[in-house]
Amino acid sequence: MATQVSTPIVPTGGPSSADNLRGIMLMGLGFFVFAGADAMAKVLTQSLHPLQIVWFRQSGLFAAVVIYVALKGMHVLRSHHPFLQIGRGITATGSAVGFITALAFVPLADATSVTFIAPFLVTVLGALILREPVGLRRWLAVATGFAGMLIVVRPGMGVFHPAIGLVIMAATFFAFRQILSRMLSGQESIMTTVAYTSITSFLLASVALPFVWKTPSTSQEWMLVLGLASTAALGEFLIIQALDIAHAVVVAPLQYSLILWSTGYGFVIFSQLPDSWTLVGCAIIVASGLYTLNRERIAAKRQA
Repeated sequence: MATQVSTPIVPTGGPSSADNLRGIMLMGLGFFVFAGADAMAKVLTQSLHPLQIVWFRQSGLFAAVVIYVALKGMHVLRSHHPFLQIGRGITATGSAVGFITALAFVPLADATSVTFIAPFLVTVLGALILREPVGLRRWLAVATGFAGMLIVVRPGMGVFHPAIGLVIMAATFFAFRQILSRMLSGQESIMTTVAYTSITSFLLASVALPFVWKTPSTSQEWMLVLGLASTAALGEFLIIQALDIAHAVVVAPLQYSLILWSTGYGFVIFSQLPDSWTLVGCAIIVASGLYTLNRERIAAKRQA
């Protein structure tokens, strides 16, 4: 599952228009790269176990973090909240396992569409766990987003695949990951959080590796696993860089470009296109998500 952007913080000075433009370009490129990683993961599900694919996916970012720590020093790993950081890594692993396992059975665009319920789950969990105030209009946006998801999956109409449940599980894990991110916000550096998430996820996937390992047998498989590891790491760092130079509120909506890239990859590689009802449901989810982002921006501005 591709990384999504946390709730944006309202701008209070800082990045210039040129910085925001560069951030938009980096964010768009990051999600394009992530969609490519998801497409490669889907191809690999035809021959490799999902847990092994998750390990390959996480190994690229893990290698990048090891290099970063070697260059910058061990202070990157100093955390005031190691258990929260480890918990974030566990949720990242659960999200990746659920999403990649589902890709073996579900079209890429359909799976991506359903993951967009994550921001609504964050709203619900934020209200329940963090006691964040949520107004009537945001609750209506949450309900509308879930209605859009039901249109995509259409349970009881003969098009629902049980693997969609794994995508919902992945989105739920991701929502918990975002709640932990909010709890860590302002207390830990971005690179410390990325490092802990990468190391935890890599180690967890490594535990299962001896039981599911199958050595890639063709040059194509090796190219795919290396490409998956590289693009997953590159996508993560592109998004980190975008958030570092631009206002989050400016670049956050770019996460919805994933449906465009996923649809394109799905058509070119798998000859799959979402049907009209999937597109309608996805449009409802995206519109509700953008409305939620805007309401959170307004709420943050009032609190500033």
